[in-house]
Amino acid sequence: MKILPLQLKQYNHIVVLTGAGISVASGLPTYRGVGGLWTVGNTARVSDVEILKTDPRAAWEFFGSLRTNVALALPNAAHKALADCQKMLAPHQTLTLITQNIDGLHQRAGSKDVIELHGSVYMTKCSNIDCHLAPYADADPHLHSLPQCSMCQSLLRPDIVFFGEIIPAKADWLTKRALRECDLFLAVGTSGTVSPACDFVRSAKYAGARTILVNMEPSASSDDSFDQEILGPAEEILPVLLAGE
Repeated sequence: MKILPLQLKQYNHIVVLTGAGISVASGLPTYRGVGGLWTVGNTARVSDVEILKTDPRAAWEFFGSLRTNVALALPNAAHKALADCQKMLAPHQTLTLITQNIDGLHQRAGSKDVIELHGSVYMTKCSNIDCHLAPYADADPHLHSLPQCSMCQSLLRPDIVFFGEIIPAKADWLTKRALRECDLFLAVGTSGTVSPACDFVRSAKYAGARTILVNMEPSASSDDSFDQEILGPAEEILPVLLAGE
């Protein structure tokens, strides 16, 4: 199927949701499917919030190693296409980039004001919800010792959303506001099975937006929420799709 550039000047408020599939070309695995992180070892167990109470060392061993691996990855053509698209929009246009990823590759490609639904693997925070320590950028994988908070001596943790936790309030509010206003919605490299992101396309559709999926596999949804599905590698499709004006 020939991919035609979108006529981006027709749209005022573009919303893009990205998942793990957009980072595959950067050498990072997806979460589901063959070779996905959830199919390897005890990954699902260490991604549950209970692990922070029962075995925080296991959580740090996994996400600390992931922090190291992600730091070695580079943004690919799909990340760069989104960053370039954001820069070339007219003053009255907006592109809101929402990601399920914790790898920070969108920001490293040059995208601004990225909404990170699940946090960032580069950030650390205190596990004590009553502590006033602000989350901070942290390059240390903490593989050899469990880090303690400098303010309350509680254990520190990766500042990501584990299974069993809710999306941060600010990210949730910004996402809902963008979806109410959007007239073009793109979902890229996401399976469409994880809540709440799986519902974003329906919210966009309700707002009257054109909805497009770019993914290696068809949508997992059965309600035909996507007007168009373009199957293939995001790093090949997005540079063409977003090249229009």
